[in-house]
Amino acid sequence: QVQLVESGGGLVQAGSSLRLSCAASGLTFNAYHMGWFRQAPGKERELIAAINYSGPYIYYVDSMKGRFTISRDNAKNTVYLQMNSLKPEDTAVYYCAAKLWSSGSYLQPDKYGYWGQGTQVTVSS
Repeated sequence: QVQLVESGGGLVQAGSSLRLSCAASGLTFNAYHMGWFRQAPGKERELIAAINYSGPYIYYVDSMKGRFTISRDNAKNTVYLQMNSLKPEDTAVYYCAAKLWSSGSYLQPDKYGYWGQGTQVTVSS
């Protein structure tokens, strides 16, 4: 049974930092691209950062570049999202997701087949 469990969300003030973690089990972690998605109230869920299955290739949506850092530790079956200089518009539910490497590029948001339950990030002004 595949499980992705996010942690690290919370309520913070603008300008603060948070580090989200996503611990995976029940899958061969190093065979999966990992992505972080977020869904803000009234908006569609969007892919904001992704890292390919072996780790060296990373994607960020433009608005996150320079503020967010995605990383993975294949020995710990965990992917991280370091979020710095948080803004109120970063308020959303953040989800991690896994995509088998053979399903396509980590850059494409489709075919991320396994999802965590989400963790709420709220940034106050």
